[in-house]
Amino acid sequence: MVYTDIAARTYNHSWRLDPIVRSLLDTDFYKLLMLQLIWRRHRDTHATFALINRTRSVRLADVVDEGELRAQLDHARTLRLGKKELIWLAGNSFYGETRMFEPDFLAWLAHFQLPPYELRRVDGQFELLFAGPWTHTTMWEIPALSIVNELRARAALRGKGRFTLDVLYARAKAALWNKVERLRALPDLALSDFGTRRRHGFLWQRWCVEALKEGLGPRFIGTSNVLLAMDSDLEAIGTNAHELPMVAAALAKDDAALAAAPYAVLDEWRHAYGGNLLIALPDAFGTTAFLRHAPDWIADWTGFRPDSAPPIASGEQIIQWWRAHGRDPKEKLLIFSDGMDVDSIEATYRHFHGRVRLSFGWGTNLTNDFHGCDPEGLPGLEPISLVCKVISANGRPAVKLSDNPEKATGTAEEIARYIRIFGNADRNAEPVKV
Repeated sequence: MVYTDIAARTYNHSWRLDPIVRSLLDTDFYKLLMLQLIWRRHRDTHATFALINRTRSVRLADVVDEGELRAQLDHARTLRLGKKELIWLAGNSFYGETRMFEPDFLAWLAHFQLPPYELRRVDGQFELLFAGPWTHTTMWEIPALSIVNELRARAALRGKGRFTLDVLYARAKAALWNKVERLRALPDLALSDFGTRRRHGFLWQRWCVEALKEGLGPRFIGTSNVLLAMDSDLEAIGTNAHELPMVAAALAKDDAALAAAPYAVLDEWRHAYGGNLLIALPDAFGTTAFLRHAPDWIADWTGFRPDSAPPIASGEQIIQWWRAHGRDPKEKLLIFSDGMDVDSIEATYRHFHGRVRLSFGWGTNLTNDFHGCDPEGLPGLEPISLVCKVISANGRPAVKLSDNPEKATGTAEEIARYIRIFGNADRNAEPVKV
């Protein structure tokens, strides 16, 4: 275990010790899995990603120094994968596969560099864009989010005294350990860290991961952060994300191709990966619409990751769909990861335990929960809902409908078109916290 006095390091932050992004592996595992698929099949596709602050009440450009942001983004562009990292990717076992990443892909990845960015201030927010080949812009999502979130946290902590920081982190550690003790009461729990994108900071995420590893033992099954998985001898966890169907839909030549896009991209996925990587993410254009028209072969997949509807309701909907397709839910897997906290993990576990296989991805509320920890009680440490989404592919607008309209992205005109194609069933607006 690597032990760091986080309060001392926070008090004495320096570039030499603490650049926010330390490696190109300081990203989520699903980005590498998707990247290999994109590189194989879609390397000529161009895609633009944009930072989107859904918590509009927080004026990020008034909090985060633009010079510091540019410096951290520029530093991330200098990073290359090292020999040790490439050897680990080539030789490690992921999801039971000993050669998840093919040699020609890794040879290309060895020379990978994050592409240029565009940054400007607009009405108290940052407009941060990444435009270029999809093979390159996709890899900005996680480091961009990590950088902005940690710079916001550093701004909130700047000027605090050494003992104030000691107390703040001591309280946060005690709060997390109380959650660990609650989760120990769930004997068949399978939990992983999904907290990279909105973490308080790298050092804090590493502490959280080590705490879960010790506190939960085998019930802590791994982390989505590839660097932490490598350094902590943990499983790297992750499958696929909304950007795959979003890009496929944006490139669809007509309404029929648009309706088929979510399944076409999963067909590509199943020809690239198998086993426990066969997890469907159904809500990009609404879970009800996805299930209504899903081909039967998806029922043979390992499971689903419901993401933007209430966990119990969405889980029940998927179980009913499996039964309607003659599959036994007890043999299937549900992964819950949308804004989970210890209360919702407990409630969801107890509701479904014994009826279906369960796994939980614990994200923002693991790696960025400092509620009530600041002795001075000042604002700025509460997490915000910050995302980095694909907004266009080959110049055509990309859309995400989501089960929660508050999470929808895209132009009003294109959202209306997608609703006409996919319908609006069971899409219910809920406040978005993280």
